[in-house]
Amino acid sequence: MSDFIKTRAAFHLPRGVTYLDGNSLGPMPVAARDRVARMMAAEWSEMLIGGWNRAGWYAQPRTVGDRVARLIGAGPGEVVMGDTLSIKVFQALSAALALRPDRRVILSDSGNFPSDLYVAQGLARAMGATLRVVAPEEVEAALDDSVAVMMLTEVDYRTGRLHDMAALTARAHAAGALAIWDLAHSAGAVDVDLTGADADFAVGCTYKYLNGGPGAPAFIWTHPRHADDAQPILQGWMGHAAPFAFDPEYRPAPGIERMRVGTPPVIAMTALEAALDVWEGVSLSDLRARSIELTQAFIAGVEAECPGLVLNSPRDPARRGSQVGFCHPQGFAVMQALIAAGVVGDFRAPDVLRFGFAPLYNDLEDVNRAVSILARILRDGSWDHDDYHRKAAVT
Repeated sequence: MSDFIKTRAAFHLPRGVTYLDGNSLGPMPVAARDRVARMMAAEWSEMLIGGWNRAGWYAQPRTVGDRVARLIGAGPGEVVMGDTLSIKVFQALSAALALRPDRRVILSDSGNFPSDLYVAQGLARAMGATLRVVAPEEVEAALDDSVAVMMLTEVDYRTGRLHDMAALTARAHAAGALAIWDLAHSAGAVDVDLTGADADFAVGCTYKYLNGGPGAPAFIWTHPRHADDAQPILQGWMGHAAPFAFDPEYRPAPGIERMRVGTPPVIAMTALEAALDVWEGVSLSDLRARSIELTQAFIAGVEAECPGLVLNSPRDPARRGSQVGFCHPQGFAVMQALIAAGVVGDFRAPDVLRFGFAPLYNDLEDVNRAVSILARILRDGSWDHDDYHRKAAVT
């Protein structure tokens, strides 16, 4: 069994704060500060450019990728790190479209993260394709012989609704389409199994449940059957078969290496390495069981103590990731009051109070404290203060 008391101690959690926003930005691992400082002092300072070879910076996207692979049901040598999630979405989607040249429809759903849809809109215009967006429950029926690629986020960022990856991937394949999965809200929160689901491509970020820090690098996975055939439009220096030959013509590297683009963010990757250390010995099945325990307790507590809120997430835990949303007409102000009282969640338009539960560091005491303070704020109306209605740039 996983020791979640031990993993909780591995994070810096500010005193007096109940942190339920790890689905947006994970807290800092205690070891990250010293790990990055050592890298800067012993590697960057002393090795200078020699760090690319001597300290293993050049290989870091693959060595770190192998550690992420274990958490998403992928194999060694199948995941590479670097760049941002939107770039990885662009790479996966462009490669998938190129593998289905006789089809021009990208299928997605209205629960997908908007940035993924923006990438798809731009790519569709550039490649003469069409983006078809349907309701989440209509995806299966919309898979027909016109669809080249089904691109979905496994866990809905607003509701926490969890797609059945294996079933929808099988349905996509039966229709002759490829399946791309965005794991931004599931990697590190649910027991993802890309290989078992037979997916084609997957992408994700590492600053949410994987706790790599703000702007931490994204990852991309390609199923081995596509790894040497995938041809992403975005062809970068580090994805070349021989980057330091400085060949003016692009030749893709073998396998997943071709999905590298630019120079890897070594400092950020070093912080991510410290975050991934916390996952050593953690069972993903234990993680999932703990997540369900926390989210079920939170839903029961809120519905008992806060009758004015309406559940915005699937009630069945098998259909839900590790986050819970509740609706309130003044959700933004309520959330600002809650944050001011030391319970940090976040708000998503138009009216959703969103709470992410990370089993590595959240426990039932966090659940009980959040429910108690939320109930008090709603009961006494303290949320209805001018300061709590004022929106900053990031909400």
